[in-house]
Amino acid sequence: MNSTASTDELPSSTAPLAGVRVVEVSSFVAAPLCGMTLAALGADVIRVDPIGGAADYRRWPVTDDNESIYWAGLNKGKRSFAADFRNPDAQKLIRDLIIDAGVLVTNAAGRSWLDYDELATIRPDLIHVQVLGRADGTGAVDYTVNAAAGFPQVTGAENVSTPVNHVLPAWDVSCGLYAALSVASAVYRREITGAGTKVVLPLEDVAFATVGNLGYIAEAQLARPVREKVGNSVYGTYGADFATSDGARFMIVALTPRHFRDLTGLTGTADAVAALESALGVNFRDEGTRFEHRHVLNSLFGAWFARHTADEVEKTLAGTSILHERYRTFAELAADPRVTDNPMFHKLDQPRIGSYHAPSTPMSFDGRYPEVRPAPANGDDTAEVLTEHLGLTDDEVDALAASGTIRISPKEHA
Repeated sequence: MNSTASTDELPSSTAPLAGVRVVEVSSFVAAPLCGMTLAALGADVIRVDPIGGAADYRRWPVTDDNESIYWAGLNKGKRSFAADFRNPDAQKLIRDLIIDAGVLVTNAAGRSWLDYDELATIRPDLIHVQVLGRADGTGAVDYTVNAAAGFPQVTGAENVSTPVNHVLPAWDVSCGLYAALSVASAVYRREITGAGTKVVLPLEDVAFATVGNLGYIAEAQLARPVREKVGNSVYGTYGADFATSDGARFMIVALTPRHFRDLTGLTGTADAVAALESALGVNFRDEGTRFEHRHVLNSLFGAWFARHTADEVEKTLAGTSILHERYRTFAELAADPRVTDNPMFHKLDQPRIGSYHAPSTPMSFDGRYPEVRPAPANGDDTAEVLTEHLGLTDDEVDALAASGTIRISPKEHA
């Protein structure tokens, strides 16, 4: 592991988005994830927040000193500009930064000074990505969007009739990556044609598009059988979780005939499974058939797992083609060599938070991962941004800070 920047990290001068500058006015997950992804790919991302931070600045999990581990995680590698959003002078500074950068990513609503139409009259080649809750402009978050998307109705144990949410903000994550793809695509288009782009990306539509792409909407419209809860099984193929003799649990997936053959061999049930095929008049080479008869198969296979410890199961599975993984806690994952010895992760000294393994992007470029840089505190880079990009003098910056228009960090004037 690296405690400082490695020579194997992707140099900023050759990063895919080197030379692109982005102003981000955002909060929570989707838009900040977009900005962080762009920053990891080499863009200069300036996150603009109210003085004291936006609504997500103290979001849990937090340290004992109430510093947000969550916020630090989603804002790595950015610069922070803090200003009084209610002050017309601050609004003008922010608009000037956007015009100078030429790219805006935001999920802020109801702020006319951030509207595409107004900004594009000054900079016609502006790239403007607006993340919305719903396409009609009304509010929505991942958890409410998920309720409308159908998944809670098919999540959870088979004997549970109520909706079951999951804790992964999947739509926020998908939306953030769609937004980053939008920026990269629009930057390429602008380089080729000189044209700007207005992108509108509703979180709800991200979810609905995914439901459609996976075939769930067509399935319903074609009057296929109503999808039901299947617990930890995998719909349409064979997948199940099993408990070991020492209380661990493993997820097992057999997608192909080879996987399934190895599973019957591992558990010593090949003859019993063949007899079951004969009695039922079915062929378990078909994955849909394996799903339909999953309960009886689970009983056959489960006995083997219940006779062995987790270590025994793990070692035995390693010699097969069977897709498998032991269920782990976040704490177990954090200590796993797949994190601690993974070149995607770097030992990051994050001010105000501490030292921990932080990920770069999952994408390596020519065998190298982009640099991992810490997240700033609110207003850490305000003075630098104003002098560097808007040409203000130190005295002008100090006057704006004294009037409460902006916030500057003591470190900038140290």
